[in-house]
Amino acid sequence: MRIRGIAEADWPQLAALEAEAYADLPLTEGEEMLRSRARASAGTCFVLDLDGRLAGYVIALPYPRFHCPDLARPEQVVHHSANLHLHDLVVSAHLRRRGLGTRLVRHLTEAARTRGFETISLIAVAGKEPFWRANGYRPHPEAGLPPGYGGDAVHMSARVAAARPHEGQRAV
Repeated sequence: MRIRGIAEADWPQLAALEAEAYADLPLTEGEEMLRSRARASAGTCFVLDLDGRLAGYVIALPYPRFHCPDLARPEQVVHHSANLHLHDLVVSAHLRRRGLGTRLVRHLTEAARTRGFETISLIAVAGKEPFWRANGYRPHPEAGLPPGYGGDAVHMSARVAAARPHEGQRAV
C-alpha cells in the first residue's frame, strides 16, 4: 500500500469511490468537479494505492481561511493562501476503521508542512466531526458555509507545525 499523486488513469476509480462514499448524501460532485479542485494544487492531492487499485484519496487545495469551495461550481481560481483546504478524503467502505484515513491525514499534513502552509481547514460532514477532532482539528461554528454541505456540516481547522531543521542544521 502506498500513497502517491493522482494519475490520469485514476480518475474513474476516484470518482467511483466518491460516489460510493456519498451514495446516501447529496454531496457527490463527480469527476469533473473533483478534477477542477485537484488542478488547483496537484502537489496536495493523493491516492491510496493498494496493489494497483485505489483504496482512497485526498483532494486539498489552497483556499482563504474560513472559506470553502462551493459544491455546485468548479474551481476557476487558484488561491494563494497560507491555508490548505482539505476538500475531500475518502477511504473505500470495506477498508475503513483500519487507520487508513489517519494515514492520509498525516501524509497530507507533511505535504502541507513541506509546502509552507500554516493551517489546514476542512468541512466535517456526515457526522465525521469526532474523527477530525481526534486528528487535531477544532470547530469554527462562526464560519459560514455555502449551501450543499448538509445541516450537520462543521468548518474545522488545525495548525500545521513548522518544519523542523534536520540534524546539523539550525533554524534561521
